[in-house]
Amino acid sequence: MGLDLDVYFPWRVSGTYLEACNCEAICPCRTIGGRRGGRSTYGVCLGSLSWQIEEGRAGEVALAGMRAVLANRYHDDETGSPWRLGGTPELQFPWVWKPSTLLGVRHVAIEVDHTPGRGWFRAGGQVSVRVREPVAELETVTCVIPGHDRSGREVVADLLRVEDGALHFELSGKCGYEATFDYSSETT
Repeated sequence: MGLDLDVYFPWRVSGTYLEACNCEAICPCRTIGGRRGGRSTYGVCLGSLSWQIEEGRAGEVALAGMRAVLANRYHDDETGSPWRLGGTPELQFPWVWKPSTLLGVRHVAIEVDHTPGRGWFRAGGQVSVRVREPVAELETVTCVIPGHDRSGREVVADLLRVEDGALHFELSGKCGYEATFDYSSETT
Protein backbone atom coordinates (compact mmCIF):
# COMPACT_ATOMS: atom_id res chain seq x y z
CA MET A 1 0.00 0.00 0.00
CA GLY A 2 1.47 3.38 -1.06
CA LEU A 3 1.76 6.52 1.01
CA ASP A 4 -0.78 9.22 0.12
CA LEU A 5 1.49 12.28 0.05
CA ASP A 6 -1.45 14.69 -0.23
CA VAL A 7 -2.73 13.55 3.19
CA TYR A 8 0.59 13.20 5.04
CA PHE A 9 2.65 15.86 3.27
CA PRO A 10 0.50 18.83 2.15
CA TRP A 11 2.31 21.43 0.09
CA ARG A 12 1.72 24.75 -1.67
CA VAL A 13 4.04 27.06 -3.62
CA SER A 14 3.32 30.32 -5.43
CA GLY A 15 5.44 32.95 -7.10
CA THR A 16 6.72 34.00 -10.50
CA TYR A 17 7.44 31.95 -13.61
CA LEU A 18 9.53 32.55 -16.75
CA GLU A 19 10.23 30.20 -19.65
CA ALA A 20 11.65 30.18 -23.16
CA CYS A 21 11.58 27.55 -25.89
CA ASN A 22 12.47 27.06 -29.54
CA CYS A 23 8.92 27.67 -30.84
CA GLU A 24 8.02 30.75 -32.82
CA ALA A 25 6.08 33.37 -30.83
CA ILE A 26 3.29 33.01 -29.94
CA CYS A 27 4.06 29.42 -28.89
CA PRO A 28 1.47 27.08 -30.43
CA CYS A 29 0.94 25.30 -27.09
CA ARG A 30 -0.57 28.48 -25.59
CA THR A 31 -4.25 29.25 -25.32
CA ILE A 32 -5.07 32.47 -27.19
CA GLY A 33 -8.37 34.21 -26.59
CA GLY A 34 -9.72 31.03 -24.97
CA ARG A 35 -8.80 28.86 -28.00
CA ARG A 36 -6.55 25.91 -27.11
CA GLY A 37 -3.26 25.61 -28.92
CA GLY A 38 -1.65 22.50 -30.32
CA ARG A 39 1.65 20.96 -31.30
CA SER A 40 4.99 22.73 -31.01
CA THR A 41 6.30 24.70 -34.00
CA TYR A 42 8.92 22.12 -35.01
CA GLY A 43 7.58 18.90 -33.41
CA VAL A 44 10.12 19.06 -30.61
CA CYS A 45 10.26 21.53 -27.72
CA LEU A 46 13.72 22.61 -26.58
CA GLY A 47 13.48 24.95 -23.66
CA SER A 48 14.03 25.98 -20.10
CA LEU A 49 11.56 26.92 -17.38
CA SER A 50 12.10 28.76 -14.09
CA TRP A 51 10.14 29.29 -10.90
CA GLN A 52 10.80 31.79 -8.10
CA ILE A 53 8.84 30.75 -4.99
CA GLU A 54 7.55 33.80 -3.13
CA GLU A 55 5.32 31.89 -0.68
CA GLY A 56 5.26 28.21 0.09
CA ARG A 57 5.52 25.26 2.42
CA ALA A 58 5.97 21.52 2.10
CA GLY A 59 4.65 20.17 5.36
CA GLU A 60 6.47 22.22 8.00
CA VAL A 61 9.32 23.25 5.67
CA ALA A 62 9.25 26.88 4.49
CA LEU A 63 10.02 27.21 0.77
CA ALA A 64 9.80 31.00 0.21
CA GLY A 65 12.88 32.26 -1.64
CA MET A 66 13.62 28.92 -3.30
CA ARG A 67 14.18 28.72 -7.05
CA ALA A 68 14.01 25.94 -9.61
CA VAL A 69 15.09 25.64 -13.24
CA LEU A 70 14.25 22.84 -15.65
CA ALA A 71 15.88 22.37 -19.05
CA ASN A 72 13.90 20.13 -21.37
CA ARG A 73 13.59 18.37 -24.68
CA TYR A 74 10.06 17.20 -25.39
CA HIS A 75 8.97 15.48 -28.61
CA ASP A 76 5.31 15.92 -29.61
CA ASP A 77 5.06 12.27 -30.68
CA GLU A 78 7.12 10.71 -27.86
CA THR A 79 6.30 10.10 -24.24
CA GLY A 80 8.18 12.10 -21.63
CA SER A 81 7.47 13.41 -18.14
CA PRO A 82 9.59 15.27 -15.59
CA TRP A 83 6.64 15.71 -13.17
CA ARG A 84 5.72 13.20 -10.44
CA LEU A 85 4.70 14.85 -7.10
CA GLY A 86 0.92 14.98 -7.53
CA GLY A 87 -1.43 17.85 -6.79
CA THR A 88 -2.56 20.63 -9.12
CA PRO A 89 0.33 20.25 -11.61
CA GLU A 90 -0.97 16.77 -12.47
CA LEU A 91 -4.19 18.42 -13.63
CA GLN A 92 -2.54 20.90 -15.99
CA PHE A 93 0.77 19.63 -17.38
CA PRO A 94 0.10 17.59 -20.54
CA TRP A 95 3.12 15.30 -20.15
CA VAL A 96 2.71 14.39 -16.46
CA TRP A 97 0.90 11.13 -17.18
CA LYS A 98 3.66 9.68 -19.36
CA PRO A 99 6.90 7.84 -18.49
CA SER A 100 10.08 9.90 -18.77
CA THR A 101 13.83 9.65 -19.07
CA LEU A 102 15.55 11.84 -16.52
CA LEU A 103 18.88 12.98 -17.97
CA GLY A 104 20.19 14.40 -14.73
CA VAL A 105 19.79 16.62 -11.70
CA ARG A 106 22.31 19.36 -10.96
CA HIS A 107 22.78 21.21 -7.70
CA VAL A 108 23.96 24.61 -8.96
CA ALA A 109 23.52 28.24 -8.07
CA ILE A 110 20.32 29.62 -9.58
CA GLU A 111 19.95 33.33 -10.26
CA VAL A 112 16.53 34.71 -11.17
CA ASP A 113 15.14 38.12 -12.09
CA HIS A 114 11.54 37.81 -13.27
CA THR A 115 11.06 41.54 -13.93
CA PRO A 116 8.18 41.70 -16.44
CA GLY A 117 9.31 42.32 -20.02
CA ARG A 118 13.03 41.96 -19.28
CA GLY A 119 13.42 38.92 -17.04
CA TRP A 120 16.29 36.45 -17.02
CA PHE A 121 17.58 33.39 -15.20
CA ARG A 122 20.75 31.31 -14.97
CA ALA A 123 21.43 27.86 -13.53
CA GLY A 124 25.16 27.41 -12.99
CA GLY A 125 26.96 27.55 -16.31
CA GLN A 126 24.49 25.15 -17.88
CA VAL A 127 21.40 27.33 -18.52
CA SER A 128 20.93 31.00 -19.46
CA VAL A 129 17.68 32.66 -20.52
CA ARG A 130 16.99 36.35 -21.12
CA VAL A 131 13.85 37.95 -22.57
CA ARG A 132 13.76 41.32 -24.27
CA GLU A 133 10.18 42.42 -24.91
CA PRO A 134 6.53 41.42 -24.84
CA VAL A 135 4.85 40.12 -27.99
CA ALA A 136 2.11 42.44 -29.24
CA GLU A 137 -1.18 40.53 -28.91
CA LEU A 138 -4.68 41.89 -28.48
CA GLU A 139 -6.16 38.66 -27.10
CA THR A 140 -5.36 37.04 -23.75
CA VAL A 141 -2.53 34.49 -23.96
CA THR A 142 -2.25 31.81 -21.25
CA CYS A 143 0.11 28.90 -20.68
CA VAL A 144 -0.64 25.46 -19.26
CA ILE A 145 2.41 25.30 -16.96
CA PRO A 146 1.66 28.28 -14.70
CA GLY A 147 -2.04 27.55 -15.35
CA HIS A 148 -4.65 29.00 -17.68
CA ASP A 149 -6.24 30.72 -14.66
CA ARG A 150 -3.08 32.83 -14.15
CA SER A 151 -2.27 36.17 -15.71
CA GLY A 152 0.82 36.28 -17.91
CA ARG A 153 2.10 37.28 -21.31
CA GLU A 154 4.10 36.06 -24.26
CA VAL A 155 7.61 37.53 -24.60
CA VAL A 156 10.49 37.26 -27.06
CA ALA A 157 13.51 35.36 -25.78
CA ASP A 158 16.71 37.23 -26.55
CA LEU A 159 18.77 34.24 -25.37
CA LEU A 160 17.98 30.60 -24.66
CA ARG A 161 21.16 28.61 -24.01
CA VAL A 162 21.44 25.13 -22.52
CA GLU A 163 24.80 23.33 -22.38
CA ASP A 164 24.54 20.17 -20.32
CA GLY A 165 25.35 16.74 -21.69
CA ALA A 166 22.60 15.50 -24.02
CA LEU A 167 20.87 18.89 -23.87
CA HIS A 168 22.84 21.38 -25.93
CA PHE A 169 21.25 24.28 -27.83
CA GLU A 170 21.43 28.06 -28.20
CA LEU A 171 18.67 30.16 -29.75
CA SER A 172 17.54 33.77 -30.02
CA GLY A 173 14.35 35.50 -31.12
CA LYS A 174 12.08 32.61 -30.07
CA CYS A 175 9.13 32.52 -27.70
CA GLY A 176 8.96 32.92 -23.96
CA TYR A 177 6.27 33.35 -21.35
CA GLU A 178 6.11 35.20 -18.02
CA ALA A 179 3.43 34.70 -15.38
CA THR A 180 2.64 33.93 -11.80
CA PHE A 181 1.94 30.41 -10.52
CA ASP A 182 0.17 28.82 -7.58
CA TYR A 183 0.47 25.03 -7.17
CA SER A 184 -0.65 22.85 -4.28
CA SER A 185 -1.42 19.34 -3.12
CA GLU A 186 -5.10 20.38 -3.01
CA THR A 187 -6.77 19.24 -6.23
CA THR A 188 -10.32 20.44 -5.59
